[in-house]
Amino acid sequence: MVLAVKGKRLPLYSVRTDAFVRTPTTPRKLVFDSYSHLEKFIRISIRPRIFSSVTLYFSQLWHYNIGHAIFDGLYPAYVALIRFSPKHLHPFRILAGLNDCNNCWSEDVYSRFGGLEILKRSVLNKMPREKWFMFEELVMGSGTLCQRCTQPNLQLPGGVELDASRLFRDRMYQQHGLVQPIVRQNSSSEKRTSHDVLHAYIIHNKRFTRNDRKEIDAAINEINNYTNSYLNKTAKLQWALVQVSYLFYDQVRAQNCSSIEINATASGSRSSTHELFENKFIAQLKILRQMDIHITGPGTGQMYQTFLSDGSVTINLGGIRPPGLENTEKAYTSYLEQYMTSGTPYIKGLYYPINERTKGIKKDEVIKLIRQASQLILQGFSLPVNARDNLAPDGKLFVELCEKDK
Repeated sequence: MVLAVKGKRLPLYSVRTDAFVRTPTTPRKLVFDSYSHLEKFIRISIRPRIFSSVTLYFSQLWHYNIGHAIFDGLYPAYVALIRFSPKHLHPFRILAGLNDCNNCWSEDVYSRFGGLEILKRSVLNKMPREKWFMFEELVMGSGTLCQRCTQPNLQLPGGVELDASRLFRDRMYQQHGLVQPIVRQNSSSEKRTSHDVLHAYIIHNKRFTRNDRKEIDAAINEINNYTNSYLNKTAKLQWALVQVSYLFYDQVRAQNCSSIEINATASGSRSSTHELFENKFIAQLKILRQMDIHITGPGTGQMYQTFLSDGSVTINLGGIRPPGLENTEKAYTSYLEQYMTSGTPYIKGLYYPINERTKGIKKDEVIKLIRQASQLILQGFSLPVNARDNLAPDGKLFVELCEKDK
């Protein structure tokens, strides 16, 4: 609710609160004859509970899925906050519309990222109607800024023009108590040598078939065998040295000392839990920070590429639509979240050949892509990367058609 004095004109203040609310919301307005009447109403009649500092509002339907929780909930709200610089650099509270979920660790990520507490809208809704709350500063209106909100330029909203991808990444590491990723300003080869062993991770994807996994495993073995045979040797290398691992995110565990017991009081529980101990997401960020080459198929497995270091490469292995129609005339290649790549200008995107993917993933193509990625990194591709250069062929066509449709 907005409290106003008669005669004072307010700008239009309807807002699309988030991507899941398709029509704008206009807060109710209560108008008083004079400022003294307004002040009396606040001080004597309602006596509100005041929340100081900045409060950031958003809602999220799927916060049990960390990819959606971050990039359909937290990220778009943070992009909205960036527009009120420098508030995005300071601690803020989160007011979130979330469903009940007993094992959703995304709420811990939200809390750490903001730096202040989380308020759930469902809890406020249960308060007595005569109970009033006043927010010192409330930012809401993430609208169509989520990752699933397709833009005509096929970019993660705000990622390039507001530098939101980098700001979001850096704050995520900072608020989780981790050293920031290595900064490379102009080239991917900065702070590297030609004999560095690059770290590549193939992220498990539910779209990989049994045959895909066999081909991927064969590619991993061939590249790792080459790397192991040339470690600590001074001979001229035909290929860059790359150590490839296959990663299941759900098997990554936080490294905490299980022998320590802390009986925290209610007032001290946040400090002991949030600052002394790791959560699952911190363990995943530690791996992402050291990734040079990020490889996976479409879906929420693509979301984490925003957290890669400057000068990294992400390889999108693509998927087949409709599912299960490999090697048929009805099959076509789909890369889905390529807008995550085009909206992250400090990484380079590569794609499995669009006309080959419908035949299934093949070992030789995976090897070729990993070696191409390693060569690009060590030879030095320019930073920042042009957004359109980070799109697959169908993505570039989409942008071109949107431009012609203006």
